[in-house]
Amino acid sequence: MTSNRNPRLRAVLGASASAFTLLAAGAAMAQEAPAPAAEPASDEVEAIVVTGFRASLQSAINVKRNESGVVDAIKAEDIAQFPDLNLAESLQRIPGVSISRINGEGRQITVRGLGSEYTRVRINGMEAISTTGGTANSGGTNRGRGFDFNVFASDLFNSIVVRKTASADVEEGSLGATVDLTTARAFDSGKPQLVLSAGASYNDLAQKATPRVSVLGSRTFFDGKLGALLSVAYEERRLKEEGANITRWATGASNGGFNGASTVPGLTIGRINSNDLFAPRIPAYVSYDIENKRLGVAGSLQYKPSSDTQITLDGLYAYLAGTRKEAQLQALGLSRGNAGKPQTIIRDGAVENGNLVYARMDNVDLRTQAAYDELNTEFKQFTLSATHDFSGSLRIGALAGYADSTFTQPISTIVTFDRANSQNFVYDFRKGRAPQILLGFDATDPANWSTINGTSEVRIRPQFVENQFSTAKIYGEWDLNDNLRLKAGIDWRKFEYDSYGAYRASETTIQTLTPAQLASVSRVHSGLGRNMDLPEGNFTAWLVPDIDKYAALLNIYSNQGIYAMTNTNNTSARGQYGAVEEQSTGAYIQAEFKFDAFGLPFRGDAGVRRVHTEQESAGYATVAGAIQRLEVERDYNLTLPSFNLAADLSDSVVARVSAAQTVSRPGIGSLSPGGDVQVQGANRNYSSGNPFLKPTKSDNLDFSLEWYREKGAVVAVGLFYKRIDTFVATLRRLAPFNTLGLPESVLDGTGASATEIFQVSQPLNSDGGDLKGFEINVQQPFTFLPGHWSNMGVVANYTYVDSKIDYPTSPTGDTPPINETLLGLSKHAANLTLYYETPKWSVRGSLAYRDQYLAQVPASDANIVQGTNETLNIDMQASWNIRDNLKLSVEGVNLTDEFNDQYVGYSDRLNVYTHSGRQFIVGLRYNF
Repeated sequence: MTSNRNPRLRAVLGASASAFTLLAAGAAMAQEAPAPAAEPASDEVEAIVVTGFRASLQSAINVKRNESGVVDAIKAEDIAQFPDLNLAESLQRIPGVSISRINGEGRQITVRGLGSEYTRVRINGMEAISTTGGTANSGGTNRGRGFDFNVFASDLFNSIVVRKTASADVEEGSLGATVDLTTARAFDSGKPQLVLSAGASYNDLAQKATPRVSVLGSRTFFDGKLGALLSVAYEERRLKEEGANITRWATGASNGGFNGASTVPGLTIGRINSNDLFAPRIPAYVSYDIENKRLGVAGSLQYKPSSDTQITLDGLYAYLAGTRKEAQLQALGLSRGNAGKPQTIIRDGAVENGNLVYARMDNVDLRTQAAYDELNTEFKQFTLSATHDFSGSLRIGALAGYADSTFTQPISTIVTFDRANSQNFVYDFRKGRAPQILLGFDATDPANWSTINGTSEVRIRPQFVENQFSTAKIYGEWDLNDNLRLKAGIDWRKFEYDSYGAYRASETTIQTLTPAQLASVSRVHSGLGRNMDLPEGNFTAWLVPDIDKYAALLNIYSNQGIYAMTNTNNTSARGQYGAVEEQSTGAYIQAEFKFDAFGLPFRGDAGVRRVHTEQESAGYATVAGAIQRLEVERDYNLTLPSFNLAADLSDSVVARVSAAQTVSRPGIGSLSPGGDVQVQGANRNYSSGNPFLKPTKSDNLDFSLEWYREKGAVVAVGLFYKRIDTFVATLRRLAPFNTLGLPESVLDGTGASATEIFQVSQPLNSDGGDLKGFEINVQQPFTFLPGHWSNMGVVANYTYVDSKIDYPTSPTGDTPPINETLLGLSKHAANLTLYYETPKWSVRGSLAYRDQYLAQVPASDANIVQGTNETLNIDMQASWNIRDNLKLSVEGVNLTDEFNDQYVGYSDRLNVYTHSGRQFIVGLRYNF
């Protein structure tokens, strides 16, 4: 699909070009008045006290310059003051990094076109995973290896380092990058500090203000031998997300086709009910009301009995507690067979590009539903590390740690009211990106809705996911001479994943309500469409179930009678169960060297890592008509060489080349040997895992050239290439249930019949492919400009990535594959930040552009692709130092209220179109 909004990219690149022009002007002026020579490279990163955005950039440049491989970093502007409120939003400023958002906040990252499952995250030196839940449109519950950054308050962290190339002393597991997060420690500054921050956050769509507070205390004792730090951050967020939710498009022939009396100008009934015409499956509008409370605590104890020995104990705790309320009105019958779509009569319609973009219909089954979810994530991690220098040339270190991320959704409830065979229903996608939906009746009147046993639903689906990491490693360094250092180490990691949940035996078995009862357990949801430009006449209010009143009347949480919960004996609940345990034992040896050749100084490293992995996976499946727990064990070995070389071509120019073999293990949720049937509303799905998925290996080459023309400035160009041996693809196909080899009794209580068509999916190893691209990165303070203009500066970068692979369309290969870009890959990404900073005040504005990307290939319902359209996010920050130790700050996030615009098919059929408003934050910070 070709994006239809590329002017946004041109705007960002145009602004970046202006920055390059200023840079070129600065270079010309520098020739007239030479700038001081840039600081030469050294083995150690210089100690810098970071006290502002410009100093933060300089500190990050020092990290980048002194590494042998390709590394980018972000440093705190001051202790307990990260540049952005969300770590993911800071990361997107790094070249090659793009983010996905949930409820307007950064959740996961993509590095150089490789999604979050290909990126490892370490906190204080040990690998960890944090997991959250979300709506289906935002990725749902995280059951993979991706790291959810929205769990943490950014105030807890002091630095982020993104390692884009591999070295043997960094544990394996990443194809995209290894991201190192480091919390603040007392020895960072060595002086007593107490920092208090308080503020408020306001969302203009939710129209609610919520508090934010943080405190950090740090000091050293016993002449600097003992240091202690404690940091606490708490915030609340209240927001709304609302818009259109189409749940994909399907062919006219699907679900039995439309009624034979249907009429569309220019089309025969055969054409209407063909596989060549697509119509929306479930045209709907949805509104989410979301409340989040986020608590973070970080602590550190450091002991340095002598200059040769240091011991550090780090602790990190985070708790994200949220509730989500949903109100949705949908034309469910268009995606339902039997008494649904085959009864629907199209009275008028219009077709564009093979899509039924407008229709007026009779006999449409409508549904209003309310949902209530409680979503909680608790993360805790402890690491103990120690280093000792024996003689100035021999050092050893050790680290042991434990991390646990537990996601609980103890309440996940949906209650529906229905209206069968509604007349004069209209949808129209010709009036803008947000479709017009006309109902033809008063949707706020309880008399127009009913509960229907066998059709209406009460879904109760609690679910739980836990990830645990245990780590131990020991390593040593030996300086053979001034130019050669040997490193070696062994490490052990144990990863444990467990997921489970429960369902009702039959979600369509309900208690029929009288009209008076229905009226007593309902409420009117109103106000849809604020800042959305809804088409004229569109509904903005409708009746929804009041779940609290419904639960009180019918005692739906009693776990008794028709509301009794079931687990592995329920075909749908079995899909929530899965367990994976991985133990990896690794060893590495690496040489770090310096030498002169061709009149130039070189430095680098070369090494090899060997790792043995033992994997156990378990799940539930129907075997010979009985439910059985299946367990599969396997093990494999990996040998991963790496090489990094940097040359100082001059005092200000560095060239790098890196080569390595890297590996990424299969997604956790894909490794279950079990299978499950999901019947939800009009959706029928069967999915199974694959415990024998192979890891993905990649051969990598990186080249970069970096010009550090003055302090705080860098111009860098990088080229990268990856030859990837295999990808894990999801094979999707349509098949009647009675052809899947499963007993028909599996469908008991689901409301589905054995002849209905199911979406069938299973992961498998597909062919790999090439990934290639380049990055351009510029950081430049405008010190060459006269007067106040010299306080300005720019940070800009652009990344291009390309990778096309073959996605299988059949398990036997008898149908041609689909050749498309890699999932999650945006070909173009750009960032631009302009800032103005003086000792008294500062202001900066940022643009982040991400090109469209694919989320699913092949897509469901006979669509080839499914993805997300391009985004352009604009943020702003300003601060004023009222006194030396008192600062007032103002921040605006997502100032243009960017929409989450998702599509299916090459003709850009609308799938999701929601927004979550602008966020404004005002705060005071006092440093004692």
